[in-house]
Amino acid sequence: MLGSESQKRALSQSERALSGIRELLFSGVFEPGARLSEPAIADRLQLSRTPVRAALARLEQEGAVDSIPSGGFSVRKFATDDILDAIELRGVLEGTAARLAAERGISPAKAMSFKTLLSEIDALLQVPESDIDHASYTASNAAFHGLLKESCDSSVIAREIDRLTGLPFASPNALLMVQRDLPEFHGSLVLAQSQHRAIVNAIELREGSRAEALAREHARLARRNLEVAMNDDRIKARYPALILVTA
Repeated sequence: MLGSESQKRALSQSERALSGIRELLFSGVFEPGARLSEPAIADRLQLSRTPVRAALARLEQEGAVDSIPSGGFSVRKFATDDILDAIELRGVLEGTAARLAAERGISPAKAMSFKTLLSEIDALLQVPESDIDHASYTASNAAFHGLLKESCDSSVIAREIDRLTGLPFASPNALLMVQRDLPEFHGSLVLAQSQHRAIVNAIELREGSRAEALAREHARLARRNLEVAMNDDRIKARYPALILVTA
């Protein structure tokens, strides 16, 4: 029993370190190329150095930080094309998940979960643009993509999607904050929701090729948002994490 509790605490610390360092990296706290100090990060996150060191090694494997030949890690710089490629690859993987879900079929419980999420997002969008609850939309959007990832019951695909979405600006929610600064923000969310609904419809009708194509097209909304952000100095000034991305 004691061993089990110890393992749970260690796992909790590892998860806190991983999420905490990701948040620091992608909020623009560190300059690109800066050396990451394990003691400073451990102190900031109020954790021991062991889970911090393990989290940095994990982030290096995921491609979120760079290893330094003399030891330690530094903040990675991301080329715009690399992020665009990551978004494109996420679309490929989510498209594959949607196709397999359609071909294999989904349970009534998963179908109901999809419908519930679609209804929740519909309700969030049925208000004036200035009144949209962005936090709730972000949570519901993440839940939709999480369910899509799980819908084909493939641990391999789920793992690869998780790995990609650990990169800055490659996850489904990463560029929602940029959309808030675009004049057509509300229209973009309405379009995204229509794509959500079409993907679910294709899965339920067992139309694999259509589900795949729709999911891939849906991911390209994030690509468009990044391209807009990288060409708008006002948006770049407002979101410090964009300093990690170079042309």
